Amino acid sequence: MLKDEVFKQQSIKPADFKFSKKVADVFDDMVNRSVPFYGEMQRMIAELAATHAQHGTNVYDLGCSTGTSFLMMEKTITRDVRFVGVDDSNDMLQKCSAKLTEADFNRPYDLQVADLNNGVEISNASVVILCLTLQFVRPLYREKLVKKIHDALVDKGVLILVEKILAEESQFNRDFIEYYYNYKRRQHYSEMEISQKREALENVLIPYKLSENNLMLREAGFAHCEVFFKWYNFSGLIAVKHE
Repeated sequence: MLKDEVFKQQSIKPADFKFSKKVADVFDDMVNRSVPFYGEMQRMIAELAATHAQHGTNVYDLGCSTGTSFLMMEKTITRDVRFVGVDDSNDMLQKCSAKLTEADFNRPYDLQVADLNNGVEISNASVVILCLTLQFVRPLYREKLVKKIHDALVDKGVLILVEKILAEESQFNRDFIEYYYNYKRRQHYSEMEISQKREALENVLIPYKLSENNLMLREAGFAHCEVFFKWYNFSGLIAVKHE
């Protein structure tokens, strides 16, 4: 695993964050050092997916990045399903394909390039995963995307959503952000790396409050929503569709 040093060199003004080849090459180190309990999140996603995946359906990972969710779900899902990974970065999908090949991933799967801002084709889905992905979709298109996911799910299908979030109250929000930066310091990111990545993400990653995400899911038609993970300004929700 290559070490994340994307923001190690000082820049006059960091460009907007992009999932380029440079990022794809170090993404696994980046996400494990940047997202608290990322490994546990993935284990929980795989566990939830195994419970709700239905025989003969598709399991989608929208924003699949390097394929970590597929590798985790391969161990937990025993039913006959097809995995579909979608990402708008060719570099990420190439890295994903290489990881799956290296791991002898032997389940049927398909990798597709698509910008979720422009919509995505989803069919016969029992599980759809948005792990740290919806926050990168422009707010103008989020409700439409979530509604499309709901409508494409089979009965009792689920959306598993993990997001960086805003606290409901501004003081807690300031506190949680500071705790998060303390976490990154413990992962040996320098102050410059923290600052430059924050600036690069400023206009790209736009978080909602947990209550706003919950409302969006319910307005899309999901019958039940439950929080399954929470760490300061990170949260995971599962939403179930019932006809």
